[in-house]
Amino acid sequence: FDNVGLRYGNGPEILKDIDFSIEPGSFYFLTGPSGAGKTSLLSLMYLMRKPTRGEVTIYGHNTSTSSRDTLTSIRSRIGVVFQDYHLLPYLSVFDNVALPLRVAGESEASIKHKVTELLNWVGLNEHHVSPTTLSGGQQQTIAIARAVINRPQILLADEPTGNVDDKTAAKLLYLFIELNKRGTSVVFATHNQNMIEKYEYPRLHIKDGKLKVIKSQFLYMDEI
Repeated sequence: FDNVGLRYGNGPEILKDIDFSIEPGSFYFLTGPSGAGKTSLLSLMYLMRKPTRGEVTIYGHNTSTSSRDTLTSIRSRIGVVFQDYHLLPYLSVFDNVALPLRVAGESEASIKHKVTELLNWVGLNEHHVSPTTLSGGQQQTIAIARAVINRPQILLADEPTGNVDDKTAAKLLYLFIELNKRGTSVVFATHNQNMIEKYEYPRLHIKDGKLKVIKSQFLYMDEI
């Protein structure tokens, strides 16, 4: 991000003068008060929006001037997990996770192998039930599996543990940490102070539309 600003319509800037870069294989917590602009920042990273000013460069491409095909290729290398799962209730657990592979045109034999292996790795043994029959933590695990089935280079998570208890949140974070160890860069938005203090990951902290990279282990509660 190089001097990036973002506003909606004619309103004030939501993000102001944002400058940072993310190295391959890194892990960042994304923090800040409610309404600070965390989701807006993630939307720029996932190419759901273009900046009002400045440049967002991903994999060497300026996202404001790249072709549609280039943007599609970039998106295929980015996984996204949302707080409210975004699962399709009329599809089974297996088919929800398989969806990105089917869209990409992979063979059913390859899909069966990859999805089964991943679901077993994340501890989901109920492959052919509707996700609506499972707990919130299990549904979020499905959403994580779907986001990483294509082995993305970047994984963005927008408050993925906001709807589960602390024990389940810890289990979900473990999945992100393990994926990071395998080479995926992770940006993990959270308000969970205990989680932030437990792990010494740097933070992208947004307040009043400004972003600061924080390396220290401690943030005051009112900043989160």
